[in-house]
Amino acid sequence: MRLKIEHMNKHFNRQTEKDRRRLLRRNQTHCEKIMWLNLRNRRLLGIKFRRQYSVDQYIIDFYAPELKLAIEVDGEVHNHPDQKEYDLKRQKYIESFGIRFVRITNEELLGNSERAFNKIKEVIMNIKQIRFENSHMEE
Repeated sequence: MRLKIEHMNKHFNRQTEKDRRRLLRRNQTHCEKIMWLNLRNRRLLGIKFRRQYSVDQYIIDFYAPELKLAIEVDGEVHNHPDQKEYDLKRQKYIESFGIRFVRITNEELLGNSERAFNKIKEVIMNIKQIRFENSHMEE
């Protein structure tokens, strides 16, 4: 077990990224603030989320360690071709650790926040269902 924890510490929330994570928490966008108000204190289906969680050099907007679920709030900048390419590379790298992504655009959040949060809830329920089924298959 100790090896696993040491291995995780080499990739998750590394000390070297601490200042960047703090800076991003202090400078949240309007949409990130809305998201955080709805995720914090286990407000969404009782799931614990963290903000600005890092995996190696990459920082995830919101992360639920229990589910290995990342939520990204994408603003207008994410529509630019260079940014799209970077986001894809970053997401593939983070997914290599078994982390699932949900991307919510600013337009989704501001246009119909209920639908945006239902999208997240659906993914959470899907993850829980898969885990439930896998745990019963092992029995």
